Amino acid sequence: MSRSASFLVRSEADLKVDEKSLQQWVVGFCIIRFDLEQGQLIEECYPAGCLTHNEELEVAFSSFPDSVSQNHNRSSIHDCIFFFRVRRQGNPQVAHLPSSEIVEVNKTQASQMTASDKVLKQRSKIQTGANSRYLYGFVFNRQRHDERLKRGGEQKSVVILSHNPFSSVFRPLLQIMGPLYFDIGKKALNFIASYVSMWPVPVPGQLMELPIGNATLKVNLPPAHCMPLDCGVLFEELASPIAPFLPSSQSVPQGLFHDADLFGTFRGLLMQLWKLWELLLIGEPILIIAPTPPQCCEAVAGLVSLVAPLLCSIDFRPYFTIHDPDFAHLNSLQEGAAFPPMILGVTNLFFLKSLRRIPHVLSVGNPVMNAARLPFSARASTGRIPAGPEGLSLPNLSLNRFTPSNFLNAMKLRRDGPLCLMTEHKEAFWSSYAPITKPDTSILNRLIDAGMSPRVEESMSVVNNDILRRHFLELTTNFLAPFGPYYRPTTPSEGSSPYVDPPPLPTFNAEDFLSSLSARGPGKFLLKRMKSNWLDLYRRFLKGHNFLPWFQRKRAVAEQEQYRMWRQARMRADIQHFIARMSELEIVDTFNAIERHLLGELQSTTLEAGSDATSSKLREDLQAVFHVLPKDMQQLMLMNPERAALVRDDELPSKSTR
Repeated sequence: MSRSASFLVRSEADLKVDEKSLQQWVVGFCIIRFDLEQGQLIEECYPAGCLTHNEELEVAFSSFPDSVSQNHNRSSIHDCIFFFRVRRQGNPQVAHLPSSEIVEVNKTQASQMTASDKVLKQRSKIQTGANSRYLYGFVFNRQRHDERLKRGGEQKSVVILSHNPFSSVFRPLLQIMGPLYFDIGKKALNFIASYVSMWPVPVPGQLMELPIGNATLKVNLPPAHCMPLDCGVLFEELASPIAPFLPSSQSVPQGLFHDADLFGTFRGLLMQLWKLWELLLIGEPILIIAPTPPQCCEAVAGLVSLVAPLLCSIDFRPYFTIHDPDFAHLNSLQEGAAFPPMILGVTNLFFLKSLRRIPHVLSVGNPVMNAARLPFSARASTGRIPAGPEGLSLPNLSLNRFTPSNFLNAMKLRRDGPLCLMTEHKEAFWSSYAPITKPDTSILNRLIDAGMSPRVEESMSVVNNDILRRHFLELTTNFLAPFGPYYRPTTPSEGSSPYVDPPPLPTFNAEDFLSSLSARGPGKFLLKRMKSNWLDLYRRFLKGHNFLPWFQRKRAVAEQEQYRMWRQARMRADIQHFIARMSELEIVDTFNAIERHLLGELQSTTLEAGSDATSSKLREDLQAVFHVLPKDMQQLMLMNPERAALVRDDELPSKSTR
């Protein structure tokens, strides 16, 4: 499936591309050539006009390694796959507005609404991918070395652009599309576009079968709760049940980049994973430097996946270059200015000097690894490493056990700082942050070191990734558990009226929450794995950039679910049963409440299943309550034409006729 030879190309007469359907998955495809005189040049862009001029420049600069590796033999071809994330240039109003600021604006507006009004407004503000603030580029780069060519070689990249971070889809698609392009030329763009445009609508959190030629990609999409709303996720999808707490299958995604190779990428730095988890949790800026784009991409993707199921709201750039428009801003930060919360993956050593104010620097990867055999380019979507003689030969499993030599090496690294990478690349982590979570040695001891056998390495990597991912999923879920009561929906109690507005979710106050949590503790799971100052981690999380977007989304989903449950309760309610027990004042209040719910159904901008049936039921209930009101009050209400139309016995107008 990953080779063009197994790809059955249809005749041109069969090619039909539905661009609207295509855009549900991709923004476009690009072919970019590196010209020695003119630099990066876009040879093809399909469909035409899918990018602005500035976006074309940014995509072109991001689609090539900073330099050609010097470890290749002459007269050879080397392929690699990596991905990048850049800001879209078409919506300047939101282009530089952090997620937390957008949520704050929504929070202020929402505080002035009733619970039902907020739900209706949230459902009406469904965004599409066209409003996305970021663009993801998945790159198949080919370097061809030939002494007969000028400067001894050439480079060209095939790029898939999307609003969605679906690495599990676009990596295997690139493994087909890249070689196919170099076999048949630009016709490959039309062929791939025709297949992709026939795919069903992407459903977050689901296993999808996507036909491509004579093959089928079977991929798990990341769940809706970890997808930014600007990716085009429907609000209703956020309320869908998430996967079980500990999935039985490692392929069931719990967050973004679930297929990232945690074990292979951080094998030499496993003891640092718990510190990195904390830094991601509280939204600290991290610079990741690696010898090649695939290695730094895999490291950034791995870190983002480490905090699942938390929504990662800080900016992350799997492959960041000096040509990115944001670099000028980062490079001009004044002394003492706080570095923005970002995860930057880079290969250019220049960043060690230009971004020296970034507080946490992580160095990963092996410079002698062949770029064509890197985890991101060669592994299947299940997170596997290729078998055979060309598989990875990773260093022995390192748990940084204490020895005098290890201690001296650590002190030397700390003294020299990240600038020592200018002379020699080595895996290391520079950070003054004091972690609260202790490395779980029981988890580390379960990891299997396969030694130098590539065949055993393939299967052991899957096992080790599963162990690590399950542990950090459990760690994050337990950490977030104390917030549960603040986004837990309530149902109408037995015998109570479902026509009144549901109670609001509990008000959240950070100081009250910390005080209560301090008294009762975070639970046995965390107490066993954290130091006595565990409450400080919650304080940092509350002040960080991940908390508010995640918490606001959880509250919005809870309000949506609560709205749905109370709406269903009104459908099942027997209004005559409640009328018999009501006072005159309660009857009037019930009339006003039913009228408000009915108007909400009629004015809703989204068509829900059973919406007309709900409107009819509410209108019947409204008429029933109206008929038991005193005559003088009935006459008073009939003076309002809109209200009179609701309580008359003629047929309720459908939404399509309003």
